[in-house]
Amino acid sequence: MRIRILWVGKTRERYLSEGIEHYLKRLRPMADISVVEIKEEKGKSVESSLSAEGRKIVKQADSYILLDQRGREFTSVEFAGLFKDRTKMEFVIGGPYGVSDEVRDNAADIIALSKMTFTHEMARLIFLEQLYRSLMIREGRGYHH
Repeated sequence: MRIRILWVGKTRERYLSEGIEHYLKRLRPMADISVVEIKEEKGKSVESSLSAEGRKIVKQADSYILLDQRGREFTSVEFAGLFKDRTKMEFVIGGPYGVSDEVRDNAADIIALSKMTFTHEMARLIFLEQLYRSLMIREGRGYHH
């Protein structure tokens, strides 16, 4: 399975970077996984930044699932079901202010990690853990209880 994740900005917190690397390493035997870091736009208005970041995302992404707090929620087992019979998946995680309407409008699907709000950097780590959990569920392995 090929999985591509696009996210806005760098992960600045060391503990989060270490966690992200941990899960990427665990995912690699199960999937060809790549992360594309979209440059965060700074020094502009929020709307202008979202628009510029959004154009970059839409230009680089194909058919993607957007992670957004207003999206559909899943249990881990339900999320694992999204991977059934798929060979390729692409996900987008926005920056500190989310994503533009253009990114939201072009998404093939919109899902939420939780009704709670997480920082965009924490969302990356939480998402990778859930991605790993989902692939383990899909393979019938014992990570999920």
